[in-house]
Amino acid sequence: MKSKSTTARRSLFSSAALALVLAAGPAFAQDKPADHGDTPAAAYEPSMTTLGEIQVEIPGRKADDPVITDEEFQRGAKIYFERCAGCHGVLRKGATGKPLTPDVTRALGYDYLQNFITYGSPAGMPNWGTSGELTEADVDLMARYILMEPPAPPEFGMPEMKETWKLIVAPEDRPKEKLNDIDIDNLFSVTLRDAGQIALIDGKTYDIHAIIDTGYAVHISRISASGRYLFVIGRDAKIVMIDLWMETPAAVAEIKIGTEARSVETSKFEGYEDKYAIAGAYWPPQYVIMDGDTLEPKKIVSTRGNIYDEQTYHPEPRVAAILASHYKPEFIVNVKETGKIVMVDYTDLKNLKTTEIEAERFLHDGGLDSTHRYFITAANARNKLVVIDTKESKLVAITDTGGATPHPGRGANFTHPEFGPVWATSHLGDESVALIGTDPEGHPDNAWKIVDSFEALGGGSLFIKTHPKSNHLYVDATLNPDAETSASVAVFKIDEMKADAEPEYTTLPIGEWAGIAEGQPRVVQPEFNREGTEIWFSVWNAKDKESAIVVVDDKTLELKKVIKDPRLITPTGKFNVFNTRGDVY
Repeated sequence: MKSKSTTARRSLFSSAALALVLAAGPAFAQDKPADHGDTPAAAYEPSMTTLGEIQVEIPGRKADDPVITDEEFQRGAKIYFERCAGCHGVLRKGATGKPLTPDVTRALGYDYLQNFITYGSPAGMPNWGTSGELTEADVDLMARYILMEPPAPPEFGMPEMKETWKLIVAPEDRPKEKLNDIDIDNLFSVTLRDAGQIALIDGKTYDIHAIIDTGYAVHISRISASGRYLFVIGRDAKIVMIDLWMETPAAVAEIKIGTEARSVETSKFEGYEDKYAIAGAYWPPQYVIMDGDTLEPKKIVSTRGNIYDEQTYHPEPRVAAILASHYKPEFIVNVKETGKIVMVDYTDLKNLKTTEIEAERFLHDGGLDSTHRYFITAANARNKLVVIDTKESKLVAITDTGGATPHPGRGANFTHPEFGPVWATSHLGDESVALIGTDPEGHPDNAWKIVDSFEALGGGSLFIKTHPKSNHLYVDATLNPDAETSASVAVFKIDEMKADAEPEYTTLPIGEWAGIAEGQPRVVQPEFNREGTEIWFSVWNAKDKESAIVVVDDKTLELKKVIKDPRLITPTGKFNVFNTRGDVY
């Protein structure tokens, strides 16, 4: 363990790097000119997506179009969907990255585009050419491709969903009681990203109970209100529903709700436990409400519409985080590009009622405060936090974090010695941690304000974590370009935080503790066990190299266990059943 240095490392990131990590796996960049961008995204190798496999219809050609064959156009679309759409949007309208429609690209010209794709920029554009990720011929192709009108992938409606829906084990054929001796509340669902699987790992014995095939690049796992069913969704928009009561937990239903997606959740309000599931898609831009026992699709709702502030139409508003309200029978749905939060009342799907809240852009991830009443979410394009009262279904506050590109995951709730209850976020774009007050009754002067901001290890943080029984706040730096930093975690002591002093932190060398000899493993997503006595870290390496999970004793900050297994291929997200079900973070 190392203590905080007097001068913290600082590195700037763009929000584009965030989208790229979701489409990527570790690799290595080659040397390039020093005056060109060297962002964390350049260290990642995107993998195949379902979108990348689609044959698109070539838009009507024009006399001044660049020379490009049909075969080249399909290859260009494939490369774009795999590597670029996450930032620039499927329709190239711009999202966390700039618009790349022909009116923009043709004004820039072929030479500019070719150089930009080759060398990247400090603002977050990867150096695709000099890193070796794209060949010289690929760069030439992509410079020509984005001068053309963008193709639109096919829509994905109810007929397409019904074709993918598989009821593997009907509810009446499932166990009537739990058939295994697994302590489900202390079970971890661990994403094995490049294997297209999850691992179910025992939080006490560290044994792997099952490896289950899911879909491409699992993004999150969520638990039904009863704790029986595990829902997993990947970037390919495939949802797999797993019954944890079976002798060996296994899939009982699956469905695809589009061609690219990120989020899934289940109903939690009293009387509606396990009744519905909801998932949100990146393409097509929509959310889908399904039967909670079978995943049968019941209702599809498009999110296309006007941007809240500009009042201009956006054809591709993607669905980011979805949470279930504890105060109403509602789902909380973040719509990225239009900057709207939609409260979806699921009591009557035939006469669906929604409350549309104007928030900020681009809405990404977030979580509930310690009372579960208030939803706090990052609008990472504008460095804001948005606060929603889920009891009243209305906007409470929008505040600037003071940092660049907040990326909290679910965030972290704790009681500050001076400021009272707070919720914390780290940042992708710099090393700062921001605390927002969350107690409007006990500490009204601090409520919904940034009460403190301090530095952690460095930019590139994806997740921040604590637990109600812990005195520690953990901050990763997964996307930091420095290998030592990205393999380490900063730990702050909560009871030593002061209003007028920068808190010191301890550095845990998680990557070093993992004992991995090859590659450049990155540490990502701290997750506590049920009791709050241990915290688990994924040590994420390239898919052809050894990875691991490192378990740390929360009280002593000492290494407790290194979990290694050839089946643990690119482990990333970890979701403890009890904490995930109860929104404990």
